[in-house]
Amino acid sequence: MKYFWIQLLLILGSVSMALMFIRTWGQAKNRAWKRIAFSVFVVVNVYAVLRPTDVTWLAQQLGVGRGTDLVLYVMVLAMGFLTLNTFLRFRSLEKKITDLARTVAINEGVRHNDERLGQDAVAGSASGADADSDSVKA
Repeated sequence: MKYFWIQLLLILGSVSMALMFIRTWGQAKNRAWKRIAFSVFVVVNVYAVLRPTDVTWLAQQLGVGRGTDLVLYVMVLAMGFLTLNTFLRFRSLEKKITDLARTVAINEGVRHNDERLGQDAVAGSASGADADSDSVKA
């Protein structure tokens, strides 16, 4: 009962993150391994909140002094993964936007040239017809 309120707050935070992730599940194109990893993260997080002594025991078994240090090291790795994942996603989106902009520019250039050349061809055929009629009259 001593840690009830902080445990409740941390579990509610984990559950709300899971619900937000599930709610946007259909909108975001998440890969299956990301879904599984996030689900495992939430389950491990809830377990660690309910049984902090087990985290300390695991940390000691792995050669880390305290459970909080183990959690910190895992979070540093997770943050590095998230940063790399975000960087790669932005780079992919920038490439897609560049390709799209090039395609639009090429299509607009072709359309502009067709309009310009179409008007010149009409004007050129009209002046050619005038020259032909002048030569017929002579």
